[in-house]
This record gives sequence, C-alpha cells and structure tokens, in this order.
Amino acid sequence: MKALRKFIDKQKPHFQKGGKFHWLESTFDGFETFLFVPNTVTTKGAHIRDSIDMKRTMIVVVLATLPALLFGMWNVGYQHFLSLGETTDFWQNIGYGALKIVPIIIVSYAVGLGIEFYFAQIKGHEINEGYLVTGMLIPLIVPPDIPLWILAVAVAFAVIFGKEVFGGTGMNVVNPALVARAFLFFAYPGDMSGDKVWIADKADTFSGATPLGNALVGNFNHFHSFSDMFMGYIPGSVGETSTLMILIGAAILLFTGIASWRVMVSVFAGGLIMGLLFNWWGANEYMNLPAYYHLVMGGFAFGAVFMATDPVTSAQTSRGKYIYGFLVGMIAILIRVFNPAYPEGMMLAILLMNVFAPLIDHYVVESNIKKRLKRLKVVVNS
Repeated sequence: MKALRKFIDKQKPHFQKGGKFHWLESTFDGFETFLFVPNTVTTKGAHIRDSIDMKRTMIVVVLATLPALLFGMWNVGYQHFLSLGETTDFWQNIGYGALKIVPIIIVSYAVGLGIEFYFAQIKGHEINEGYLVTGMLIPLIVPPDIPLWILAVAVAFAVIFGKEVFGGTGMNVVNPALVARAFLFFAYPGDMSGDKVWIADKADTFSGATPLGNALVGNFNHFHSFSDMFMGYIPGSVGETSTLMILIGAAILLFTGIASWRVMVSVFAGGLIMGLLFNWWGANEYMNLPAYYHLVMGGFAFGAVFMATDPVTSAQTSRGKYIYGFLVGMIAILIRVFNPAYPEGMMLAILLMNVFAPLIDHYVVESNIKKRLKRLKVVVNS
C-alpha cells in the first residue's frame, strides 16, 4: 500500500491546477478517495468529528447487502436447475448465478459511475460516493434475466433524472434505485412482470410465478410456504427473496448505526397492521392471507431495510421517521391488495412517501414549536 501511495502522490501534481491533466482533477480525486481515506480534516467551525465519513458509510451499506447478494446468486442457480429437474450442488448453483448477476452489477456500476464522473467533471466538483450503494441496490431489485441494454437505460435515467437534476448526492428527492425500478416497470413491463422473467433460462413447462404473482391471479392452492418465503427458496428479484439474509443486513446497519431502527420497525408495523385489518375485513382470499405473510413476500423486507431507510429521502425528525415508516408499510400492503396492476406495492409506497417526507418533517417541527410556545406562555403567566 505504501508503494501505491507513493505512486499516487507522484502523479497527483499532473492532475492539479497547472498540470497537463488538470481537467481530470475530479476523476483523479475520485479514484484517490476510493483507495485511501482523504487526508483533509476539519480545522475550524462547529462540526461533529468522528471516524464515519461518506465512504465508510457507503461501504458499510454495501457490505450489509452482501448476504442477500450471495444468497441471490445461489438462488438464481437453484431455481434454474430446479426448473430443468436437475440435481446440483452448492457451487454449481453459485457459479450459474454469478454468470447471470455479475454482468448486471458491472453494467450498473459502469453506466452509473460513468455518468457521475461526467457530471463531476463538467461541474468541477468532487465525486461523491453515493452511487456505491445505488449501484449495488439496482442489481438486487431486478429479475436475473433482465436484458443488459435495458438495465443500462434504466440506470442512466435514474442517475440523471433521479439524482443529478436535483444537484447530485444528498440533494435527490426520491431514491435513485427505486427510480430505476419504476422506469423499468413502466417502460418495459414485459421484462419486469409475468412468470418468464424470474427464473433464468427456465424450462418452458415450469412455472416461474413468485408468491405475489400467485396471489395476483388467486392461485393459493400452490402457494409457497412461509418458511420457503422467509428463507428465500422462491423465484423473485435477485436480492429480495430471502428475508433471513435481508435481516442479517439489517442487523449490520443497526449495529453500526447507519440506518434508522425507527423507520425499519415502523415499516414492518405498518405492513402488519394493514394486513391484520384486511384479515378482519376478509372480503376475498387475498385479504385472508395471514398478515405476517406480507412481510416476507415480494420486496417488502428489502424495501424496509435498504430503501425506506435512505437517510437522504426519508424523514429526518425522530417522530417523522415513525410516521413516514408506518405509512410506507400501510400503503405498500394497500396497493398490493387493492390494485392488481401493481402487485409490488413497496416500490410505489416508498417513492410516494419520499415525496411527502419533507412535509411530514415540516409539521413535526411546527408541532414542536407550538408546544414550546405554549410552555413559554404558561411560564410567563405564572
């Protein structure tokens, strides 16, 4: 590492003002920051000083997604060979899954980072590490057989219109990864819905229906068991099938203090309560589905842990986080049950609440101000 540090320090003057490659200063700085901790520190002003910076935060989130990613690789291979009626071992499943998923990850990072580098260069700004997480989340919420060119278009759309037009990392109103999924869902519905997309190269006679797909058509006779859905032995998006692996990621995020437990708990609580209300109503078979099933179906758990907790697009106040998360959970199940056209209600619920998060914070702050003013009046009058 010392040799690499010396090499970078030797090349640095060429990329600074006056050097022959000064116009690539942002790109060089981005690579240097990726390889090493920045050597600049806060010297004055009111700032919180600790060991957590943007790069460390983003890397922790990426590490938290690895259990879901690795299981997703295994499950892609497992579902493929299961559809063919072949018995394989762990490494064959992983190998096949890697062949399908690694190209998706490469395209996601290549396109997304390429656009981020371009915008940083033309604006003369430093390159932020925000896309390190988005670039991993997008492959985890798409089908394993998504055409790579379609994925590239979706990533470009998400980075440009979901992030850069608002000013870049930290300024976006909605979650960029979910913008990519929404774009895919509405622009290329044939590649994001139906039985054919969830199992890579499956046998023609094998159904690739997800639990949500079965519920959508009222097929509850061959419904997946709760244990299979919790463990993840089902068709679905790469990283969304195993609730167990997602909860391991949640534990990492909570232990490191990166994600808000208030949002996570509130999302699950909102979804469970809405499911119980539907059980009480019981107008059809979908409403009679046990409420806790909803928490392990589709992208509910993944959205609660990795999407709704996005510190940029979620509510910022403590009370606002409870309200925001609870509404995300309730609206997700509401859309899922009442609108068959959008069985994956989690995506739309989070995007909707991303837009309303600032309003929630506004009213929470206004409420606190009014309470303090009332206390002040009491003190003055006494």
